[in-house]
Amino acid sequence: MLKSQKLVIGTIITCFIFSCNSIYSQEKTKVIVDADTGNEVDDIFALARIIMEPSIEMTALNAAHWQTSLWAIPNTMENSHRLNQQLLGEMDATVKTLRGANARMYDWGDRAQHSAAAYEIIAQAEDTEQLNVLALGALTNVASAVYIKPEIAKKITVYWLGTTMDFNTGVLKRNDFNPLMDPFALDMLLDSDVELVIMPINVAVDMEIKYDDLEKAIGSLDLGKYLLKRWDNHLDGSRKSRILWDLALVSAFIKPNLAHTIKIKTSRDSGNREISFYDSLDGKAIYQDFYKTLLAFSKE
Repeated sequence: MLKSQKLVIGTIITCFIFSCNSIYSQEKTKVIVDADTGNEVDDIFALARIIMEPSIEMTALNAAHWQTSLWAIPNTMENSHRLNQQLLGEMDATVKTLRGANARMYDWGDRAQHSAAAYEIIAQAEDTEQLNVLALGALTNVASAVYIKPEIAKKITVYWLGTTMDFNTGVLKRNDFNPLMDPFALDMLLDSDVELVIMPINVAVDMEIKYDDLEKAIGSLDLGKYLLKRWDNHLDGSRKSRILWDLALVSAFIKPNLAHTIKIKTSRDSGNREISFYDSLDGKAIYQDFYKTLLAFSKE
């Protein structure tokens, strides 16, 4: 073999090894997901999307309560925990599942809700430089973790769906479902060093979709049928359209190009600091991304 040929072959092998190393060195984005899955229909769609995402590693799936809800059952957190485990089983996925708080934070004394979920957040925050938490419901679990260990606050970024932001006046309203499930938890995090990225409901409202359109897109797939059954079996299962709120937040986290954020300095009663708010999203693109991902997952 000529020297020049050996040189070419050696270069090819080196490039191949470097390419392989580059692929394997690309770490997945790690995130804890906190979900009140038993409350509404949207959570299970959002969870399915992030479980299917190859670029994401869900390091824990925490159950959140929705105990203050008008349609609450005796133990809403356990209901969410059970549905989380059922979805993982349906998708043949392995993720650590943890029970969260049974209800909102307490009014006095040790206000934290001490739960497996809160202590998992603490443990992961202490073990990493920066921890991502996707919160789809009440903020009880993450706020309790920060209450118990205040020093972890600077290491946590919380992506959360809730509140209404008037982008013209900068007024933040907290009278929608998720804030009302635990007002103190939200107040505490607004005043903390936790980095907040918030999807207001007046932005996520663009995620409305008709049942017929959703069924047409995913109804032929096994996982699609499972997700649609959640819509059918909900207490208002006859609704012809819904807003899949949580799918907006999860999709924007996975693919930031599907939504846009701006920084707004909040008022003195809402932390008096800069917080990132999603001010727009592409609902159609988010649904197309969901359909495409679900189809690819179903073919595996």
